[in-house]
Amino acid sequence: MGTVVDAAAKKEANGSLADLNPTVVFVLGGPGSGKGTQCANIVQHFGYTHLSAGDLLRAEIKSGSENGTMISNMIKEGKIVPSEVTIKLLQRAMLESGNDKFLIDGFPRNEENRAAFEAVTKIEPSFVLFFDCSEEEMERRLLGRNQGREDDNIETIRKRFKVFLESSLPVIEYYNSKGKVRKIDAGRPVEEVYESVKAIFAPKNEKLTKCPFSLSLMLTFSILCLLR
Repeated sequence: MGTVVDAAAKKEANGSLADLNPTVVFVLGGPGSGKGTQCANIVQHFGYTHLSAGDLLRAEIKSGSENGTMISNMIKEGKIVPSEVTIKLLQRAMLESGNDKFLIDGFPRNEENRAAFEAVTKIEPSFVLFFDCSEEEMERRLLGRNQGREDDNIETIRKRFKVFLESSLPVIEYYNSKGKVRKIDAGRPVEEVYESVKAIFAPKNEKLTKCPFSLSLMLTFSILCLLR
């Protein structure tokens, strides 16, 4: 039987992701920073498709494939899954979504992920949404939630913090140097965090929608005055 990765490769043969010219937003932040909650809000209000790299990987684990077993072992050790596996899972999900606006949550996890994604998909993110939250607050949230996640124990949580600091922060710094990072203070209540998120995604010309009509009236009036 073929794996999800094999299916992605077949799907690619029938259509290129880059041909869709999609809008891609990378969503980064430590474990427990609230990325998933805010992504749900963005999906509801702005029409994006939310793709969680972690959810896609966990689905592959449940599939019982060889890739799934490898992924499971690496997550338990707090290691990062090979780029090729995650990128293929993301590509398949994007191509099958029917959308052209994506929130990619929890990826790229390191510089190698970043470079591989751009090289394979020929896509650069529009920007990176970075949820900045203290380690103490993230740990409190993870230990307090009741989702039954196998990796929600204190030892694995701290390994995940360490991996994020060592691997993901350089990605954020890279995109920050290109002016593509939108930093959010994620230590606040959910509603306050979403207000900051909404300000980033709301159309910047929302309050100016009537300007072209008003300008047209002004020009018409000026022309009439000159003709009198």
